[in-house]
Amino acid sequence: MADRFAGRTAIVTGGVSGIGAGIAARLAREGARIALWDRDARGLAEAAAALPGGIGVQVDVTDAEAVARAMAETLAAFGKLDILVASAGITGPNAPVAEYPLDAWKQVIDINLNGVFYCNRAAVGPMTANGYGRIVNIASIAGKEGNPNAAAYSASKAAVIGLTKSLGKELATASITVNCVTPAAVRTPLFAQMEPRFIDFMLSKIPMGRFGEIEEIAAMVCFLASEECSFSTGAAFDVSGGRATY
Repeated sequence: MADRFAGRTAIVTGGVSGIGAGIAARLAREGARIALWDRDARGLAEAAAALPGGIGVQVDVTDAEAVARAMAETLAAFGKLDILVASAGITGPNAPVAEYPLDAWKQVIDINLNGVFYCNRAAVGPMTANGYGRIVNIASIAGKEGNPNAAAYSASKAAVIGLTKSLGKELATASITVNCVTPAAVRTPLFAQMEPRFIDFMLSKIPMGRFGEIEEIAAMVCFLASEECSFSTGAAFDVSGGRATY
């Protein structure tokens, strides 16, 4: 599969670290040219330089106009868009709904949902013009089951699943598939945003008794981003160590 993505161009949002970085690295190893989208200017240049033919585009995905400019910059560099992996996200604080900070709620929804919507929306035109596309959104098992004391995160990821299903149906006859993955907890820099007791709670819910690995999520995403994934769209794919119940 070394050349599975030869000739393909891909955008990976949140690609400087964590799951996004792992996905970008695997796509690049299999031949794709990568545009890393991230707001981390310091890490962006170094991360993009490590990818053959990769470019870094600084963008705040919560700004629809900035997303449109980033898409224009990417198309100017690559000429087309084949793959979008919408991975940028945050967890937000852990707090009960009655005490959840309103500014934190708005921030989580803005990044995790609105950002995914803006990026998906911007990708439709280029992919339609290209006559081919693969959109993969990073949701979460929390979007299916709802994690206590993480209402904003759970709600935002549930909405990403709904967006994925809706857009997948819209594009079903356009040779563009739209899917999402719903991982259980994966040890990434996002854990620094969580309280230890909440991390322990998530681990207790995984029947395999361990956290997921970034490479395991990347493997699923790369299947969904490939030509092999030709008859699945508007679907959620679990990578949850047995946690998923539906």
